[in-house]
Amino acid sequence: MKIKKHIPWILPSLAGLYFLSSLKLPRISQGPDWVGFGNLPALHNGRIKPLDTIARTTLLMLRGKQVLPVAGRPMNAMQWMLDVMARPEEADTYNVFVIQDPDILGLLGREQKQEKYFSFSDLQPFLKEIENQASLAEKEEAQSRSRYQTAVVNLQDRLMVYQSLKNSLRVEGTGDFPEEIILYEKSLGPGLKALEAHQKKGFRFNEKDLRILNSFFEKYHFLSQVAYFRPLIPSDSETPENWKNLGEGLLEMLMPGTQYPGLMAYAQMVQAYRVGRAAQFNEVLAKFRDGMKTRSPHVWSLAKSELLFNFAEPFYQGMILYLVVFLLIFVSWLVWPDVLQKSAFYLLGVAFFVHTLGLLARIILQGRPPVTNLYSSAVFVGWVAVLLGIVLEKMYRKSFGSLVASVIGFSTLIIAHHLMGQGDTMEMMRAVLDSNFWLATHVVTITIGYGGTFLAGTLAHVYIFRKIFAPGSSRASTHALVQMTYGIVCFSLFFSFVGTILGGIWADQSWGRFWGWDPKENGALLIVLWNAIILHALWGKYVQDRGFMVMAVFGNIVTSLSWFGVNMLGIGLHSYGFMDKAFYWLLTFVLTQFAVMSLGLLSPEFFRKQA
Repeated sequence: MKIKKHIPWILPSLAGLYFLSSLKLPRISQGPDWVGFGNLPALHNGRIKPLDTIARTTLLMLRGKQVLPVAGRPMNAMQWMLDVMARPEEADTYNVFVIQDPDILGLLGREQKQEKYFSFSDLQPFLKEIENQASLAEKEEAQSRSRYQTAVVNLQDRLMVYQSLKNSLRVEGTGDFPEEIILYEKSLGPGLKALEAHQKKGFRFNEKDLRILNSFFEKYHFLSQVAYFRPLIPSDSETPENWKNLGEGLLEMLMPGTQYPGLMAYAQMVQAYRVGRAAQFNEVLAKFRDGMKTRSPHVWSLAKSELLFNFAEPFYQGMILYLVVFLLIFVSWLVWPDVLQKSAFYLLGVAFFVHTLGLLARIILQGRPPVTNLYSSAVFVGWVAVLLGIVLEKMYRKSFGSLVASVIGFSTLIIAHHLMGQGDTMEMMRAVLDSNFWLATHVVTITIGYGGTFLAGTLAHVYIFRKIFAPGSSRASTHALVQMTYGIVCFSLFFSFVGTILGGIWADQSWGRFWGWDPKENGALLIVLWNAIILHALWGKYVQDRGFMVMAVFGNIVTSLSWFGVNMLGIGLHSYGFMDKAFYWLLTFVLTQFAVMSLGLLSPEFFRKQA
């Protein structure tokens, strides 16, 4: 078959072209330009980001997904957020809140076997009771809360976010917002005059003018307190960080000569969207967008780049490609080994390229080294392991490198995907971590050690399963696996050791001590010690190849406990967030590793007898 020899080039080429085709924003030919609206920058949780990012992270936090089914059709996160802000009476009927806790379902009068997605309207009769239950639960420390207490606090937090979002661009229930702002502007002169006279005892003042001004003040003060994000760019006389929400912008108008150009634009857009005037919405958006490009080109450029990153979804595409690579290698054991293994290697290169572009995009957008939080560590650990897997495959050409690279690449990106539910993955750095030098040295170095140790453990999995399912495999292949694992263990030991020493130096500068037996420090030390023990056991002939590989599998357990375990303890200087939900998955992972180790300890003769 002539086409057969071209498959190794056809598959990667198609994958590459598909990814390149995603590097453009969708065009909205009809209706409101929600893509363009999502490009508008805003300050949220200390970071300037496009509204599209706020919409995606918020919907993911509320529902666990970035797409919402409405009337049998998928609704984009930005469309949903526009509905929440402009048409809350409709948005309140969307099934946005995911609830799975049986006790909370009981509180709502539902059974666990019934639906798990609820609308704000469904929950509205129970808001007071949920608030009371959450207040009681919050009196307990996060680590001490029961399952129900944790769930009810989480639900209350999500309800507050939703209500805050509804009151971000206008107070819920407002009629014609642009017309209201015009009336507010007209009331400022008489109202301020009446206020000044009222403050001077004995002077007569117009009570009606003062009452009107006071009603506006109370309304916009409420808006300034509850708004979820700040979309008004600072004026020329303000610092670049001094963004305002619409309520703050309206209150600033009490000061003579203060005006935010984006204020009326947002009011007009939300009103046009509310009444279904798409042409007016797009016209105001285009004019406002052009003005922002001219006034703040750097801010606009970063927002557009992040919007493109959101739509391209490089890590999701990389995850799919890694899965395809794994399947190709699996099929290659049955048919066309040379063709499919070569195809898998080339496709792995495309997946790694996509993974790398996503990593670089985060570095540029965040202005930070690649690892800043748990999410980015998962992305980087996978990247390191895939890079090493490609190097191994290039050296040995046994398909083992491609196999383990695809497994770890897919697994780590799956982990990262589930960590997205915690909120913005490019969040502001905590003060103690706010050092690009140490993030680029200590954190990156020790994370490279994580990636290497996981790669060694995954290679050991391949060795053990080959002994079970393919006992007659060539000795050359088996020896190659041992050599690969040995080299990676040495690599991991070096980077883990250097990273731990650098961490001690950073700790000395930050906290005044090099070592404090903190759980994270202990975890890093355990990785170093275990890798050293593996090597010394092999060198001292305490173990042979099989024992060496079983010990490498245990390295996965040590690394996972250091990586995720600290956050589940909720103690120590390195614990930056309690993670109770990860316990089940970590325990499952640890048990599977023990199971693989047990299989590895059984002699090959045992499996031959069973067969």
